[in-house]
Amino acid sequence: MIVVLVMAATLWGIGAIMGTPKQARWTMIGLLLVCVLAIQIALPDGHPLREGTGSSPALWLLLLAFGGLVYLYRGWLRSVRSRANQTETLPDPRVPAPVPEGPFSDLELQRYARHITLREIGGPGQLSLKKARVLMIGAGGLGSPALQYLAATGVGQIGIVDDDIVENTNLQRQTIHRDASIGTPKVFSAADTMAAQNPFISVRPYNRRLTEEIAADLFDDYDLILDGTDDFETRELANRVAVAQGKPLIGAALTQWEGQISVYDPANGAPCYACVFPERPDPALVPTCAEAGVLSPLPGVLGTMMAVEAIKILTGAGKPLRGQMLLYDALWGETRTIAVKRRPDCPVCGG
Repeated sequence: MIVVLVMAATLWGIGAIMGTPKQARWTMIGLLLVCVLAIQIALPDGHPLREGTGSSPALWLLLLAFGGLVYLYRGWLRSVRSRANQTETLPDPRVPAPVPEGPFSDLELQRYARHITLREIGGPGQLSLKKARVLMIGAGGLGSPALQYLAATGVGQIGIVDDDIVENTNLQRQTIHRDASIGTPKVFSAADTMAAQNPFISVRPYNRRLTEEIAADLFDDYDLILDGTDDFETRELANRVAVAQGKPLIGAALTQWEGQISVYDPANGAPCYACVFPERPDPALVPTCAEAGVLSPLPGVLGTMMAVEAIKILTGAGKPLRGQMLLYDALWGETRTIAVKRRPDCPVCGG
């Protein structure tokens, strides 16, 4: 047994001298113990090699079991610490965060020069963007491009609410996330990308699902709501709260090769989501992306359109899609706009 311990210590020492990572050194020692255990089991009693390595497999089995328990405990401890750190960084949706104010720095003026040059935006429009508060519901396919462009545009305060984690299947279309982010909450992955893209903005990640309990307080902190979710329950909740607070809601949806986008804003004469979609469609007619598939760039097209509509609303430029729904067919390269109207009998915004 002493021989084995000396060999283990030698492996550790050589690894330390060569700068080998600790995990690799522990792996080598583990392989050594496995070999010793194989010797103890395979060779007969009294064999010199078996006698020189402990003479009985029981001790080595106990040692390996103890090492396995220590490894599992350390892994569990790291997981708990990681969740605790994430929880500590979660902002309270009831506490307003400060919006960057004051004049632009030289770096900001240089960064937003192409915007300031635009007659429809100019300096006043860019300042409006800097003072704006925008909430994005969902950090998936639609949320990825919308958030990236809102951050690049210089929207001062951007909130992200989502309770999902990054999965390998997301990376085909959700460009704000990276392969290294797999397993990480989407809101934290998105916030990291946005902060790296533009240090002059403030991002608030909410790692939770939008529910009746938090929706009103959360929306109260923002000027404009973007809905990039893929379930009707959340869409209807976002619509009810946005209507109650008189705030515009930019909503988009997509499937396979097609997408749609509109600005729901009853406070400015446009219909709300419930006016256009009074009833949920049959689930068989609206398959999920996992069931029906979705073209990789399609969320990018619609999500970018959401960012465009947000900029227009916040700066007063052009004509937002109020009372209109834009339909996009990527397969045939067709785009058309249809009129949508308020319903006097709408249970959400009617009367």
